[in-house]
Amino acid sequence: MSIRGFTDRWTFRRKLNLLVGVPLTVVAVLLAYLITDQVGRSSDASDAARLVRDSSEVATLVDRLEAEHQQAILLSVRHEATNDGGTPSQAAYRDAQVAVDRQVQKVRKTFGGRLPAEEAQALKEIEGLESLRNTVEQAYLPADNIDPAYTSAAKALIDGLGLDRNAALAATFTGNLLDSLLRADAAHSAFETGVFSATTGDSNALIEFIGAIGSSDEYTHQADRFARFATDAQAERLAGIEHNSAQAVINEQYAELQIDPSSLQAGSPAEIREAFRTAFDSYPSYRKQASVRLGITTSLIDEIADRADQASADALHNAVLLLGLALLGFLLWFALSVAVRRSVVRPVQALTGAAREVADVAQRELARVADDDAEDDAPPRLGKVPVTARDEIGDLAEAFNHVQSTAVALLQRQVLSRRNVAEMFGNVGRRVSNLTSRQLALIDAVERGETDPEILERLYSIDHIAVRLRRNADSLMLLAGIREIGVGSGPTALTNVVRAALGQIEGFRRVQLQARSEVMVEPDVIGDLTLMVAELVENAVSFSPEGSPVEVTVQNTAEGAAIVVADHGLGMSAERLAEENARLVRRERLDLVPTKVLGLFVVGTLARRWEISVALTRTAGGGVTAEVTLPSSLLLQAAAVQVPAATTPAAEQSDSGPRPASDDPTGPLPRRIPRREASDETPETPLIPAARSGEPPATDSPGASRPLRRRVRGATLHTTAGAVAEPVVRQEVRPADAEAVRSALDEFEAAVERAHRDTGTHNVVVPAAPPTPQDQNHLPEGAEQ
Repeated sequence: MSIRGFTDRWTFRRKLNLLVGVPLTVVAVLLAYLITDQVGRSSDASDAARLVRDSSEVATLVDRLEAEHQQAILLSVRHEATNDGGTPSQAAYRDAQVAVDRQVQKVRKTFGGRLPAEEAQALKEIEGLESLRNTVEQAYLPADNIDPAYTSAAKALIDGLGLDRNAALAATFTGNLLDSLLRADAAHSAFETGVFSATTGDSNALIEFIGAIGSSDEYTHQADRFARFATDAQAERLAGIEHNSAQAVINEQYAELQIDPSSLQAGSPAEIREAFRTAFDSYPSYRKQASVRLGITTSLIDEIADRADQASADALHNAVLLLGLALLGFLLWFALSVAVRRSVVRPVQALTGAAREVADVAQRELARVADDDAEDDAPPRLGKVPVTARDEIGDLAEAFNHVQSTAVALLQRQVLSRRNVAEMFGNVGRRVSNLTSRQLALIDAVERGETDPEILERLYSIDHIAVRLRRNADSLMLLAGIREIGVGSGPTALTNVVRAALGQIEGFRRVQLQARSEVMVEPDVIGDLTLMVAELVENAVSFSPEGSPVEVTVQNTAEGAAIVVADHGLGMSAERLAEENARLVRRERLDLVPTKVLGLFVVGTLARRWEISVALTRTAGGGVTAEVTLPSSLLLQAAAVQVPAATTPAAEQSDSGPRPASDDPTGPLPRRIPRREASDETPETPLIPAARSGEPPATDSPGASRPLRRRVRGATLHTTAGAVAEPVVRQEVRPADAEAVRSALDEFEAAVERAHRDTGTHNVVVPAAPPTPQDQNHLPEGAEQ
């Protein structure tokens, strides 16, 4: 996998962390290296300072060793000067030896475990001088045999420190400075011993003088070397070794030796004694010079040690300062990185949140538009994404805000378009409903004035078609979101509601009704339940063969009551059946999910409105069975319902009034009856003629037929056609003023529209015709036999 493909899977935050973290880590590593280096320098300088301070003990040991060297030369010359067989005093020489041995132990103690191996070897070499010491104590030994041992031991002590090879000391020139100082001190000490030995008149005095010249040159070289690394003040202080009273005496003797070097060696014992006496008298000056020289050397060593300590402190200070600056820089960088990261991540997160909000709103909008019961509310207001920076992300935020505003405008247009379409469908449905109501009123008027059975049969067919058309108009208003609310009705038997529904379909003759329940239905649900059952029965009649019956059963259930509509047609496939059952539960908009079975949308809408369960199953032998289960909350027991005072048996009604509904399943199917005025205050429909008031004469024989005075749909008209009917005097239909009726209807529709605008809702529509009491004379349409 390529690097690009690998990084493409990372989140934006991780990429920013990588861009910020990698440079920060590199800088942190470099700073750590620098800080570690400074700390190491501080530690090395501290060790160097400690070594420099300890080296003062080595300088003292070199001085003690040169003092013993001088005492060894004095004792050897004294052996030759006396030459009387006696042994000269050895106290001074042994005191010098003791001083050297003590200083050796002090050096070991001072260095401890840090004592270099070469330095330890040099100390062992000093301890190995014991054989030379014994020889010098016993007899005369030439000076050129004594000098190499002490000179080699002193040189080994300085070399053992390894100052010029120490890397820690070389960084600050401390090693070279201290090495040149110690070697200058040792060279001047050897010069002093050489001059002193040359003045004793020893047989090797000339050799000693030549050695003194070499030591002087070595001192000059090391002093110049010291001056290159030391300050001017330190160089002047080192030069103080040459400028003091004791050194003046030594310089004077050295000058005398230079006048006639051939006379340095004494020719007789007396000359030797004279030369020894002169040298011995000047010996205090040599010891004083050694003390001055050692003091200058130790003081310079202390200054060098202080310089090393300062270097250590400076290195430590630099390390702490660098660490502090690194921490401060790290904090500033971290704060800047966080600020930059937030300036990038927050707008991206805001854009992501806004995008998710748009997606959620769109998803809710899709769910809402799929909900056929939901109202078209105003589109949501999407907040603008804050533009916090003037960079590419800011440009993206502005572009996204433009996208949001465009999306909101589209949603607004969609909502407005959907509302306008629903309002248009509702207006069309309302107008069709009003027109069919007027048409039915006209048909009722014609039917009341007609006695010819054939014409009545045709009028009944036209009547059923008009009822079906009005039911379709009601379904259209329902799907458009307009809900008709009836008032003034009372509880009705569930069987009568079913009969009313059967009266709204055209193929009612094929329906077989079986009433097994006497429950009553709440008034509020009567109209919607009638429409629901009518749609189901209409589908059963329409999608089954003409010769096959459609069974409608009304029965009690554990949950309440059930209406079962079964047909024997071709039925539906399992997939189609599952889809339609889901549609009865799931809310969908008809314009998004069109279907050929429009009635099921109406059924599903009404079922969800009243929480009625509707399920489609296969009929045994072929066909579809629809089971409508009503919850007990919508039902009343027949015994608990008081019969209204206006409800009277058929025998108590006039022959011209409607007959009460019957629950006998074997009787004729229900027929629609015209709506009557509830009271005298109800305005009279201009186009409906007055009802006939004459009573027909009673027949003498039971088998005689009487003239048809009222519409009884489902009755066997052919059996009465051949009977002798009494002449019926028709009342002349007084034509209504068409212009007045049209004007009244327009005023009524204008009033309804104003009511809609004032209340801000289109869901409640005043019925076109005044409501009538729900008594036995005015049951739901078709609820009579």
